[in-house]
Amino acid sequence: MTIWEMLAVFAAGISAGTINTIVGSGTLITFPVLLATGLPPVTATVSNALGLIPGSISGAIGYRAELTGQRSRVLRLSIAAAIGGLSGAVLLLMLPSTAFETIVPVLVALALVLVILQPRITKAVQRRRDRKGTPTNPDGGPLLFVGLMLASVYGGYFTAAQGIIYLALMGMLLDDTLQRLNATKNVLAAVVNSIAALFFLFVADFDWTAVVLIAVGSAIGGQLGAKIGRRLPPTALRALIVVVGTFAIIQLLLR
Repeated sequence: MTIWEMLAVFAAGISAGTINTIVGSGTLITFPVLLATGLPPVTATVSNALGLIPGSISGAIGYRAELTGQRSRVLRLSIAAAIGGLSGAVLLLMLPSTAFETIVPVLVALALVLVILQPRITKAVQRRRDRKGTPTNPDGGPLLFVGLMLASVYGGYFTAAQGIIYLALMGMLLDDTLQRLNATKNVLAAVVNSIAALFFLFVADFDWTAVVLIAVGSAIGGQLGAKIGRRLPPTALRALIVVVGTFAIIQLLLR
């Protein structure tokens, strides 16, 4: 890489770490930049996955106050994330890229619809539970476990917009604030990236310059994202999710 390419990758890492912590979809910033430096798509994908791990961890640390009281939930859902992330990493090296590229925009669009409708859906579900006297499952039950595992398969494969899908699923099935769900999302993203990257270490080629630049940049961005995201009210956070997700769909369709 030239010095200018290195600076571009570093800046992309900061941006990705910030947006990943607040919403998700940071890969849509780093991935095109890595491709522009001349890296092959698979090398860019695996290098990006490894480089974003510090950013995910940094964002989770920044949201540590919101993680209070969620230990049992996070541990349970992390199992789903780990299984899905490993499966997605395996699929990345086995399937043609067109297989997932066809369905990814559909998944992101569906997630955005769920995020927009989440307040109404949550109220409707709560009213139904109140009528039947059914208590809210603090972990979301089997439906959330399976849903997050499938979302993590996608996350292990490409990672872009996985956070939006996580928030949509948890928003419907968990009775909690959006900020606390966002904190859980950051931990799950760190699990998926770590599991996928660990697998890639043994079977894929990395560009270590790109990995280091994104790692340092995303770690900085994770702290920035936590400071910004924690101050956003639920409506503003939901609006930001929709804006970023819409941009993600457009970029994925044009890619």
